[in-house]
Amino acid sequence: MRSVFREKIMDNEFVDISTSLRLQLGYGIGHVLNDVCASLWFTYFLVFFHLVLEFSASQAGKLMLIGQIVDALSTPFVGYCSDRTDNIVSLRYGRRKLWHLFGTACVLGSFPFIFSECIGCALSHKWAQMFYFAAFIMIFQIGWAAVQISHLSLIPELADNDHTRTHLTAVRYGFTVFSNLFVYIITWVVLHVTGECDKQQVGPGDAWKFRHIVYIVMGVGLVASIVFHLSVREKNSYQCQEQLMEHGNQTHCSFFRRPIMYQVAGIYMSTRLVANVAQVLIPLYLHLTLGLAARALAVVPLAMYLGSLAAAGVQRLAPRAITRKMHYAFGTACAMTGFVWIHLEFDDNYKTYYIYVVAVLIGFGAAIMLVTSLALTADLVGSQTEASAFVYGLMSFTDKLACGFAIVIIQTFAESAAKSYYRFALSWVCGGATLTGLFLTLLLPKFTTDLIAVVNDDVAENVSEDSATAPLE
Repeated sequence: MRSVFREKIMDNEFVDISTSLRLQLGYGIGHVLNDVCASLWFTYFLVFFHLVLEFSASQAGKLMLIGQIVDALSTPFVGYCSDRTDNIVSLRYGRRKLWHLFGTACVLGSFPFIFSECIGCALSHKWAQMFYFAAFIMIFQIGWAAVQISHLSLIPELADNDHTRTHLTAVRYGFTVFSNLFVYIITWVVLHVTGECDKQQVGPGDAWKFRHIVYIVMGVGLVASIVFHLSVREKNSYQCQEQLMEHGNQTHCSFFRRPIMYQVAGIYMSTRLVANVAQVLIPLYLHLTLGLAARALAVVPLAMYLGSLAAAGVQRLAPRAITRKMHYAFGTACAMTGFVWIHLEFDDNYKTYYIYVVAVLIGFGAAIMLVTSLALTADLVGSQTEASAFVYGLMSFTDKLACGFAIVIIQTFAESAAKSYYRFALSWVCGGATLTGLFLTLLLPKFTTDLIAVVNDDVAENVSEDSATAPLE
């Protein structure tokens, strides 16, 4: 039996991903559809539902919470099922790619309905319309989770060392930045060209503009997904599949027994809180607190992601001597500078010029923190690639719930809040999450060898004990 496995593995030849530009680009482009949808979801969901469809702030927040809860529950489930998928189709096509294909279909079939007026029920009561939108939101979030987890879990399988994994993570985040830039450029073009005056703000008459923006960016995302499936071949180790069926549950459960996993999950959750909550609240801060025109809702986030793009380049070129802790601390310093600046009183110069500097600082710092937290998660997985999707699912579970509840709480108190409400919400919530992530990172053991050994030595010991008592084939 084992000789057959070795023969099949030897027949399955793969190009080294660290030297193949085609595979790197093919992998990076595989998350573009998710990225453009996430950009619209986090940046313009509350703007669209509160300012365009005229839902109350709390109603819009509750709809986003529904999506975050469904996403949070879906990610560990998808991760567990992805790790244990074992059939003829998955072995030939790739179990990760199979789940990626399923998620892509769900996203394409649901997301356009979220950023459109309620079909056949536009005049119904807002609470009735919430059931309509909630159905499409749940389908979208299940699909989004399937794409995200399957794509992330490919990193440990395509790369064998921590430097290459960090490089793949940076490439992936680089495409995320480009996707967000594309969304903001398209949004700026649509809002600027169709605006009646430079000072016009977003209102109910702009629903058709958002609908066209969604169609354009999702068309690009569909093409990117097709390219990903045609260019990336997944490593299907038959030995790994056999081992997973025998020891899969033990491999998954072993992570729960390691305190380091909860610490990495806390870092990932805090980092995502910084990035996602800032992305959600900045458009509302620009519109309601600073009173800027509609096109600022595209230009300022665009500046933020230009900072993210610069961060991806910096981490790509950074020498190996710079540790994870140093990267994260540097990102924290940049992001905190931006949040402290927001907390200070603003004047006309701030609204005209300095707001773009603040956006670049936040984007740059959050990007470095995010890439580092993803690299830490890949280190946590180590060589246990059969459980990679499950681990990424657990990480995502924490951040989705935290972001969802943070946003709904912020929106609930926004109903009768003062004009400066979003200034304080941004600075305190995001600033606090930034410092929490830094504190947890500084408490981690030495990177990266010790972190991998802490988890994998215990897993290997448990697997070897079971293997010693298993019958020989």
